[in-house]
Amino acid sequence: MKKKILLLLAVTIGLGASGAAAWYFGNRHAANSETLTLYGNVDIRQVQLAFNGSERIAKMLVKEGDRVNKGQLLAMLDTATLQQKVRKAEADSEAARLAAVNAASTYRRTRMLVDQHFVAQQQADDARTASDAAHAGAHAAQAGLELARRALADASLYAPDNGIIQERILEPGDMASPQRPVYTLAMTDPLWVRAYVKESDLGRIRPGMHAAVATDSYPNKRYNGWLGYISPTAEFTPKSVETTEVRSSLVYQVRIFVCNPQGELRLGMPATVTIALGQPAATNNEHCRNP
Repeated sequence: MKKKILLLLAVTIGLGASGAAAWYFGNRHAANSETLTLYGNVDIRQVQLAFNGSERIAKMLVKEGDRVNKGQLLAMLDTATLQQKVRKAEADSEAARLAAVNAASTYRRTRMLVDQHFVAQQQADDARTASDAAHAGAHAAQAGLELARRALADASLYAPDNGIIQERILEPGDMASPQRPVYTLAMTDPLWVRAYVKESDLGRIRPGMHAAVATDSYPNKRYNGWLGYISPTAEFTPKSVETTEVRSSLVYQVRIFVCNPQGELRLGMPATVTIALGQPAATNNEHCRNP
């Protein structure tokens, strides 16, 4: 009798444990279905900076690791020859301007003499032709002066945007040209996490959804972000897929833009992205402002 009671009690406990386990795992699955977790790496844009002109470098003002702001002076070419060209172009432009003024005055005087029948019409026509040519020469000289000034301005290299100098390629004394990069600039804004989404999860996300980004380097911090881009094409698979088995394994690149005011996120850093599903879309500023 006691054995039957103990057996019945064991069965009851087993059924209860099975039910509890089923409830636990079922609820955990339901909870997990409300969020989407992605794994990726921090990515940024990189640009190679070069001078527009060709001359030897006189000064390099920043080095690897320096943070620079948009419009900041980064390097300068030797400007001695360029300054001489500007001075010569200024002199040529002034001379051409005076020549045009004199030619115009000569034409006006000749025109008056023609009206008074002191000179032939042919002389007035010649004076007008000379005046037109002088004005054309003045315009050409002014254009040459603007080109010389532009070349002098191009002897200074400025940062196109905020960022970090990733690589200093040339040094003072090197010959610069538009084809030779001087610096590699890592642009810190925008900054995003590049991750991939399965085709089966593609219909659960949309641009503008809020996301939380975590990294191993700062495990106790969460960075605010938002889903900014979903690739229109699959990657790492053929373009046309015929079978449902392969179709379910398609992945699409997404970019989760991140607010990084402290500058802690670095290029290539592994990151975990959590997106709460079923949320309303928000603007970029709202994501950065609201934790």
